[in-house]
Amino acid sequence: MKLLVLGSGTSTGVPRIGNDWGDCDPNEPKNRRSRVSIIVESNEGKRILVDTSTDLRQQLLTNNIDKLDGVFWTHDHADHCHGIDDLRPMRYGRGGPIAGFASTECCRRLRNRFGYVFSGQYGYHTIVELSSLDTLRIHAGFGVESVEMPHGPITTTAYRFEADGKSIGYATDFSEITNDMIDLFDGVDILVTDCLRREPHPTHAHLGMALEFAERCDARRAVLSHLDKSMDYATLSAEVPDNVLVGYDGMELVA
Repeated sequence: MKLLVLGSGTSTGVPRIGNDWGDCDPNEPKNRRSRVSIIVESNEGKRILVDTSTDLRQQLLTNNIDKLDGVFWTHDHADHCHGIDDLRPMRYGRGGPIAGFASTECCRRLRNRFGYVFSGQYGYHTIVELSSLDTLRIHAGFGVESVEMPHGPITTTAYRFEADGKSIGYATDFSEITNDMIDLFDGVDILVTDCLRREPHPTHAHLGMALEFAERCDARRAVLSHLDKSMDYATLSAEVPDNVLVGYDGMELVA
């Protein structure tokens, strides 16, 4: 089972518009971060995309991804869903829409904002058949479990995917560690976790919270993601434990 990090940056990416690198070394390619999204892939080549980030088109081109077996959304904030139109080419040549999944509330909000994606329009095919996670347990050969996490005043969905006897967890955009989150990710092989900056933040995990989360879950390996311009790759890599990796665009790990 493989993890591909498509994007590892916060909502404005790194650098920010204005060529603002903050504390990040512009000469380190791993500091150039697009908006967060991942792909998990099974040994059979089945691929699941989590979130349609604002930078999805370039991410898919860069990583030569031309086929998906499902899309899962964590929540409807712009950096996690506004690349949704770039799913259209993935629909070409398919016998039907791409399967998509999200929480009930996220489904409602996505349908309100991107109705044409889920119902077609003016003769164009429906791109995604969107379903609630309420009864989902398996998709495309992956076992799928999820919980809702606090994200300031709203919630976002955390996912655990299992295939080939391995597990990959994805927990982005959370502001508190709950017992449900610990239970979901207990003993996970790879845990991708929110880690915006070093200082506490009202809607995101900071470095101390991310490290605590990985330890409490007993994750075999953890990957820090959703990183802002204060989180220089080399500096941060030297600070974290050996089983914690600083995520970067294009990172590939095998569980």
